[in-house]
Amino acid sequence: MKHILTTLLVVITITQVIAQQELLQSGPMVGYTTMREVALWVQTTESAQVRAAYWVVGTRDTMYTRSVETQYEDAFTAHLLADKVEPGKQYDYEVHINGQRIKRPYETSFHSQSLWQWRTDPPEFTIALGSCSYVNDTPYDRPGRGYGGEYAIFDQILTHQPDLMLWLGDNMYLREADWSPRTGIQHRYTHPRSLPEMQALLGSVHNYAIWDDHDYGPNDSDRSYALKDETLKVFKDFWANPHYGLGDTKGIMGGFQYADVEFTLLDNRYHRSPNYKTSSERTMLGEEQLEWLIDRLVSSRATFKMVAIGGQVLNTAAVYENYRHLFPEERAYILRRIEEEGIKNVIFLTGDRHHTELSKLTNAAENTVYDFTVSPLTSGSGSSRDEVNRLRVDGTLVVDRNYGLIKVTGKRKERVLTLEVRSTDGKLLWTQRIEAE
Repeated sequence: MKHILTTLLVVITITQVIAQQELLQSGPMVGYTTMREVALWVQTTESAQVRAAYWVVGTRDTMYTRSVETQYEDAFTAHLLADKVEPGKQYDYEVHINGQRIKRPYETSFHSQSLWQWRTDPPEFTIALGSCSYVNDTPYDRPGRGYGGEYAIFDQILTHQPDLMLWLGDNMYLREADWSPRTGIQHRYTHPRSLPEMQALLGSVHNYAIWDDHDYGPNDSDRSYALKDETLKVFKDFWANPHYGLGDTKGIMGGFQYADVEFTLLDNRYHRSPNYKTSSERTMLGEEQLEWLIDRLVSSRATFKMVAIGGQVLNTAAVYENYRHLFPEERAYILRRIEEEGIKNVIFLTGDRHHTELSKLTNAAENTVYDFTVSPLTSGSGSSRDEVNRLRVDGTLVVDRNYGLIKVTGKRKERVLTLEVRSTDGKLLWTQRIEAE
């Protein structure tokens, strides 16, 4: 009888573990990191109680996030806050659903930022980046050959052990069937987020994101999009940036600092006037966000100032949705203010174009502004071989699927960026070195 009871208990326990495992839809994902707290994210298949356990690597002094009950209206997503971390520590973590530990077949870890100021040189770190991530969903795709592919690129990115992953917009593609209040939007965000090849990258790299038109609304969409508040909510449900918006001004804009580099995340859709509107003011960012950007760059004491925005800024080709093509006055204003204020080491990080390139502008103040475009990750590649961008750095145009890396190295007053672009299988396509001015 004792043997039978033991067997029954084992069967019941295994059944419970399997049942809770099946409640995991996607994730866990690591979000923003600071010296004192780290954001975690997870999605379940139905309403469930979720929390995370975490501990310093090499110990088992376990700490826990607060438990969150996932809700239907939030697509069963949960944001968990690891708020007992200490600076400069590496942590392992695990997710518990309804009290059961969920074991993942890959490393789940995160780190807190180092307290280096007044003590040491800033730490070296690596940023992975890319845009235009399309995951095929046959019932809702256009007929014919799938537009997405080579999803193993996400596993390849992870081999470089980046500290951050910066998603530069079009991180998923809303289809025609998805433009319904919340239901379709939530489905579209859920589908690629559940991609098996993406899970390990989500689970151990700190992920930050902006959007462009396809994860905001229809192609080339602007502030007139009727469901923009719905997509804004879903974006915030699925990503774990440190904050969104500027006071009463809505949007996904925000910023964060990592070591001695400051990142500004811009929203190029929510306040954007229609591309071809001619009868009144024209803006991509909106006045408040535009002036906030300039103020942020002027006040920054960071070595490098990286500005993430969905579309290209420096490219001189007047095509598609390039800043130079559709909003030349606003582009000129930004570049003029950077010049007038003597702001150094500004690097725009951009996507959208389904090709990769590095653009470089040296202004009258003899300061250099860069635009590092990285696209596409898994969507179809572009046909931009003959496009004339007068500011393109020779040898940097890539028209096949690819990803980018930025390695930040050097002592405090001798910081260097090494930009790399690699193919889906990790082959180095080009590299550029940028020294702090």
